[in-house]
This record gives sequence, structure tokens and C-alpha cells, in this order.
Amino acid sequence: MAEAQNIPVGSTTAGSIAVAAESTVVSRMSAPPSFDVADFPVPHGREEEWRFTPLERLRGLHDGTAVATGEGVKVTVTAPDGVVVETVGRDDARLGKAGTPVDRVAAQAYSAFEQAGVVTVPKETVLTEPIRIAVHGEGGVRYGHQIIELGAFAEAVVVIDHTGDAVLAANVDYVLGDGAKLTVVSVQDWDDKAVHVAQHNALVGRDASFKSVVVTFGGDVVRLNPRVEYAGPGGEAELFGLYFTDAGQHQEHRLLVTHNTPHCKSNVVYKGALQGEDAHAVWIGDVLIEAKAEGTDTYEMNRNLVLTDGARVDSVPNLEIETGEIVGAGHASATGRFDDEQLFYLMARGIPEHDARRLVVRGFFAELVQQIGVDDIEERLLAKIETELEASVG
Repeated sequence: MAEAQNIPVGSTTAGSIAVAAESTVVSRMSAPPSFDVADFPVPHGREEEWRFTPLERLRGLHDGTAVATGEGVKVTVTAPDGVVVETVGRDDARLGKAGTPVDRVAAQAYSAFEQAGVVTVPKETVLTEPIRIAVHGEGGVRYGHQIIELGAFAEAVVVIDHTGDAVLAANVDYVLGDGAKLTVVSVQDWDDKAVHVAQHNALVGRDASFKSVVVTFGGDVVRLNPRVEYAGPGGEAELFGLYFTDAGQHQEHRLLVTHNTPHCKSNVVYKGALQGEDAHAVWIGDVLIEAKAEGTDTYEMNRNLVLTDGARVDSVPNLEIETGEIVGAGHASATGRFDDEQLFYLMARGIPEHDARRLVVRGFFAELVQQIGVDDIEERLLAKIETELEASVG
């Protein structure tokens, strides 16, 4: 039975639960995907999927006027022995295997890229060191495509690190074979003027486990669209996210988990902090349980901490259920300021207000940072949080 959303009074949160009797019901969460740009009209900002996005700041990614310039973005892959790293052309059969573009920018990225990167972990290979993909913007416009594929019973951790300045639209595909385990850490630590729009597609095999940790700090506009589907029963997906939105930044995360196979699980936890005038964070969490997906167990949660006046959060969880034969399904969303009781508790024990506020925010993010599992990335992100806090509570 679906659990009602938890929305506190005064938050800028909205959400919905829809229960459909038949799988033929058309859902807002299942717009027809296509590889053809022409199948998507140019958005004007009134569309449901674009109403929160500042289109005028996308630098032409949404209307086809953004033209790739030179290298634009430099991609470097560092991988342990046994991993196959390739650059392939548009005719490679693995392209599009994990998912199809669901909006015009993703379709434009698929139509415009010239070469794709493919990282393959052979079956039964268990990596003890992470695969690192460094994506560094060099001031240009770039359309990209990256595939990460794990064979049956392979295990790997992949870190995708975005830095520098660029206008980037990309599709990233994760394909997990049966029994495979993949953890992906995607870090958006762009310079202030960067624009990054991407669709992440995960296809989770039978009894496979997929964990995604999305961390967003930098950029002028970042809009990410993680999506998960299952290729067999027993699959599990965990989607974690952490974002810190500064003055003038727009950070948007739009998730869709499609339970299209019986006896699969998903868990979504995203947390954000905001500070400064016109800081804007958007979180859309969609879960669709199809009629054939009996035995589904799913939950999604979004929490936001507003540190200063002038910041805005839009948090919209949606749950659509087409079968009553499920283990559990629910969602929760909340937006608020510091907990005065927590501050009082710390200050009553001699901790100055400045330090008490820092401790509260660090504690707010702690559980998600620990999900990363890569020591140097965790340390870097904790340092980044400290730097951000100096601006808000220093």
C-alpha cells in the first residue's frame, strides 16, 4: 500500500500519488522517448518537465543553437588492469542499450556526439580500485556519450569527476549484467559559469545491485536526469544525492525509477542545502510501478535545509502504482531551516553558535557522504562543504 507523502507546513513542496487500474494509463512520468530530436518540440518553459528550468541560461542546448566548438571537454579515463577502455563510433551496437532520450537536450546530445567512450568490466572481474573518469571543461561546447558496462557477477566502483568550464550535454549509460555490483559516484564540481545537462540511464540485470551517488556543488545551471530500469527480477537500485546550492545557482535533479520487473527494490535519498539570493534547487522524484512488477519494494525521500533568505526549493515526489501486489511503496519530502532545538542543545553545552551550525549541517550530510566509499573523494567533499559553510555561517 502506498504511503502518503510527508510535507511540513510552510515548505515549497508538492507531490502526488496516482494509482492506475491498467498499465495502459498514460503517465506524465512516461513521455515517449526517442533518439530523434525532431520528436521533441523546442521547450518554452510552460511544459511540465521544463517549468522549473531557466531555459535562457542553457546557452542554446535546448533549441539546437549550441554548436560544438573544438575539444570543449577533455575526458581522461584511469582504470585498473583487466578493464577495457574504448572509443567507438556512432555505429557501435552498445549505444542506447540502457535507455532512450526522454527530452530534447538528451536527444540532441545523442544525435550530435561524434565518438563515445566505453568502459567494460569483464564478467566475474572484481575490482579493488575505482575506475576514474575525469571530465574537464576547457571553455567550449560539447555533446558526449559514455557507456559503463559490467559483465555477469563483476564488481566495480566508478568515479566520474566534472571540473572546469563548459557547456555540456551528455548521455551516460550503465549496463549491469546478472549478479553484477556497480557503484557510481558522479561529482559536479564545475566552475561558476558552466552548464551541464545530462541523462543517466541504468539497466539493472537479474539479481544485480546498482548504487548511484550524485554530488552537485558547482556550475551556473546543472540539470541531471537519472533513470533506472530492470532487466530481470531481484535487481536492487540505491540512488543517493547531495547538493549545495549557492547564490544564483540552479541545480535540478529529476529522477525516474521504473519498476518494470517483479521482485525488485529501489531506495532514493537526496539531501540539499541552499544559501544566498536566488539559489534554486529542484528535485523531482518519480517512481512508476508497472502492472507486471509484483513484489516491488520502493521508497524515496528528499530533505532540504535552507541556510539563508532568498533561496528557493521545489521538491516534487510522485508515485504511480499499477498493481496492488507490492511489498511497500512510499515517499517523503521536507524543507526547512536549522532545527533550533539542535542548536540550543549544542550551545547549552558550551559550543559557540558558529560551530554549532556547522555541526548541524555536517550531520545533515554525513550519511550520504559515507555512501561514497572512496576516501579521497569523501575528504574532498567534506572540505568543500566546510568551504561552503564558511560563506553561510562564517
